[in-house]
Amino acid sequence: MIKQLLSLRTYEDIPYSSISKGWLTLGGSTDLQKGAGYYAGDLSGITVKKAPFWFQPFYKPGKKIARQKDWNKKLEEIVEKAPEWDIGFLIGVPAWIQMCMEMVIARYQLNNIHEMWPNLAFFVHGGVNFDPYKKGFEKLLGKPITYIETYLASEGFIAYQERQHATGMRLVTGEHIFMEFVPFDDVNFDSEGEMIQDPEALMIHEVEEGKDYALLISTTAGTWRYLIGDTIRFVDKERSEVIITGRTKHFLSLVGEHLSVDNMNKAIQLAGEELNISIPEFTVAGVPYGNFFAHQWYVACNDTVDAVVLGERIDAHLKELNDDYAVERKSALKEVKLTVLREQKFLDFMHTKGKIGGQHKFPRVLKGKMLYDWQQFLQSK
Repeated sequence: MIKQLLSLRTYEDIPYSSISKGWLTLGGSTDLQKGAGYYAGDLSGITVKKAPFWFQPFYKPGKKIARQKDWNKKLEEIVEKAPEWDIGFLIGVPAWIQMCMEMVIARYQLNNIHEMWPNLAFFVHGGVNFDPYKKGFEKLLGKPITYIETYLASEGFIAYQERQHATGMRLVTGEHIFMEFVPFDDVNFDSEGEMIQDPEALMIHEVEEGKDYALLISTTAGTWRYLIGDTIRFVDKERSEVIITGRTKHFLSLVGEHLSVDNMNKAIQLAGEELNISIPEFTVAGVPYGNFFAHQWYVACNDTVDAVVLGERIDAHLKELNDDYAVERKSALKEVKLTVLREQKFLDFMHTKGKIGGQHKFPRVLKGKMLYDWQQFLQSK
């Protein structure tokens, strides 16, 4: 990944001097668990531990802090060291990078993060769609920065944003990963997002732009036709550029509304922009509503907002983005409910699950036991 990030020839009007500054990577612990002939741990921790020797002078927060397993302590130690660093790159999951910046700004009574790190010019992110975070993120900046999206999984480095203003990320097709693309539809997947026994699998030259595919990968490390769980869409087939549209099991189709995570992200982004609020986290569940059904949204927002108005805006945008949703809102999908919570609620719930830190993301769709546990958690609080 470092090799691709250092190859920024197609990026225009960027401060190349910032590349030689510090690269603050907020990832999992590098203190790996030793097994019988192997080491195990968070992917981000393994990646940093295996970084080349010549990268070490640029790497922050340094080996000592990187070994810290307690995320809260790690953040506190980073904030303590922040004035000693000249940071050019931020690398990590948006929610945790944003929290880190907020803590630095609060601790040193700054107006924005550039008062501490004037050479900050790049944010390398991945794991979740950045659009819902962008508005709140940019409130912490003193000047515009360049965003670089990556698609990194435990099984390999899959794609990265090769061009500065590209909509999608270029698939990494020359690094020992063989990819197949299964159309994400009712023919190849059941109502729970499980793939059928013998799905239709296409090669890269057979795909079409604008359609969603589940990704199957085979690697030289031994992975064989593994369903990675993400759905992607080609936005530029000639350049092999894709966007991540969701997860095979993170979608809602109670009555045929076929609501994807991509639809949800876009509706949240548009509603947030209209109401001038930041929505760093959200999740949605399908619930009974009399003899029919409803969607229950839970939205993290620390700004002042009317939950009814926000719910109406999201609903309106989803009708524009998804024809099936618009039809079902006139039929069996009778209601859209929305609850506004503080962002800390989402973090606290993940903490109860032992899923704290950049390796873990709050599910965009709640079903089954996870939904039950979430509802019980909110009632107990």
